[in-house]
Amino acid sequence: MEYFFADDAEFDRLVAAGELLEWAKFAGYRYGTPRRPVEERLAAGIPVLLEIDLQGARQVRAAKPDALLVFLAPPSWEELVRRLTGRRTESPEVVERRLDVARMELAAEPEFDVTLVNTSVQDVCSRLVALMLSPSGEHERKA
Repeated sequence: MEYFFADDAEFDRLVAAGELLEWAKFAGYRYGTPRRPVEERLAAGIPVLLEIDLQGARQVRAAKPDALLVFLAPPSWEELVRRLTGRRTESPEVVERRLDVARMELAAEPEFDVTLVNTSVQDVCSRLVALMLSPSGEHERKA
């Protein structure tokens, strides 16, 4: 995992120049994925995994229509609520805002090619690695 930091002026320049594959604003900060390192790795045959939000996934789909978009889903709505409230690290208002976002994201699940249900971190990681290592087209895409 590599991180690059940019001040507001540089971030604005990167966006305007199309140098970010995707970007979003979250919790008062802007995050993005520089296009060049991703394209260099892909050109070298190295799979790339981006952990991004719905807005970023839509931008990646627009920029790279052949990208495999994987949706990470909770086992159930009840389990998602239990996980968020069970942490006890956020106020009820913050949890409710996160649940509102989750409702929107879950509604967008059909936009993705593959859905993995997050029953265990180990299982999801194994399945992600298998998807990344499979030759293009050998994974099951939704119809």
